[in-house]
Amino acid sequence: MSKHEIVVCGGGIAGMATALGLARNRFAVTLLGPAATRPMLGPDDYHPRVYAISVASRRLLDSLGVWKMLNAQRITPVEAMEVHGDTGGKVTLHAWQATQDTLAWIIESGEMECVLQQAIQVYGVPWLQERFSQLEGQSVVTDTGSRLPFELLVGADGARSPVRRAAGISHESRPYGDTGVVVHLDAELPHQNYAIQWFFGDSILALLPMPHTAAGPQVSMVWSMREHSASELMAMETGAQAEFLETRLAAATGGRLGTLRVRSKPFAFPLFLERSGMVAPGVALVSDAAHRVHPLAGQGLNLGLGDVEALLQVLIDKESYRGVGDTRVLNRYRRARAEPLLAMSLATDGLHRLFQTNAAPVVAIRNLGMHAVDRVPFIKRFLINGAAG
Repeated sequence: MSKHEIVVCGGGIAGMATALGLARNRFAVTLLGPAATRPMLGPDDYHPRVYAISVASRRLLDSLGVWKMLNAQRITPVEAMEVHGDTGGKVTLHAWQATQDTLAWIIESGEMECVLQQAIQVYGVPWLQERFSQLEGQSVVTDTGSRLPFELLVGADGARSPVRRAAGISHESRPYGDTGVVVHLDAELPHQNYAIQWFFGDSILALLPMPHTAAGPQVSMVWSMREHSASELMAMETGAQAEFLETRLAAATGGRLGTLRVRSKPFAFPLFLERSGMVAPGVALVSDAAHRVHPLAGQGLNLGLGDVEALLQVLIDKESYRGVGDTRVLNRYRRARAEPLLAMSLATDGLHRLFQTNAAPVVAIRNLGMHAVDRVPFIKRFLINGAAG
């Protein structure tokens, strides 16, 4: 076989984590795809996209040697979660209720991309910054005509995955008709390392704790709202947009963190529920190329890193006489991910459907249910451990 035993297509977090994990375990691997560009940021500037990294994802990043490379001053631990229903229901989860120090860590995507790029360079992983074009037998052809023979091709190339399409892997997609709007906010009151979420009949609002700036406390907003509402918001001029958001936030949060002021440019992305067949002969998908869920639980990247960990483990544990692209090996990976992916998909989609229902009995029951959960310690431990991965 040529030196390109495994080709990983995708220069994002999942692709780099996969390539790094393979290199650390002495697999011959080549990374294909443009590297993410990281804007120059000042000490009080933050990348617009942040992730809630679970305990399991931190463990993987630590095993890859990149966790300690992150700038600790730009990481915020989540020590508690506060979830509000639409008619007074409330659940509060503290890390100590499951004998943990932290529920998750809020980290900018740009910070993770930076340290993964550095680690890739340290391990000398070949990185061809061209784009996937097509498959020809057991070779990848790039947009410039380069050919990369492979025994295993890993598609980590995003939700519109050209690898998935070229390999003929089954794919189902259902739009929610919702859009996620993300922006960073200055808060009047300290967030105390709480992640706070509100479920409304037509939207879901989350405020994630971030490092303080010179202006004081800061949170990142993720507001899942109907497409038409998001379109109207994003079409506004900057000043009117900020004023409109701040007014809506004041009403939605009831002053939970005091006055909230927009401190960054909002961006928006459509929301989908997606799943795929995960594998084909000689091909495996990870992260958004394989699946997407509603972001209400903040588990999208954690699911993707779970894919990476499972694929690495299956390849490390395979019999010596089987190749990395062996169908039996790849089916083990697919089976290993089937249950956690299904569970998260059902949970997030079910919660979304539950809180979109405005029938009075359902509204009453879901909020009473939240009050009940808030009083039962073992259910809280179950929820916390599930979120930890």
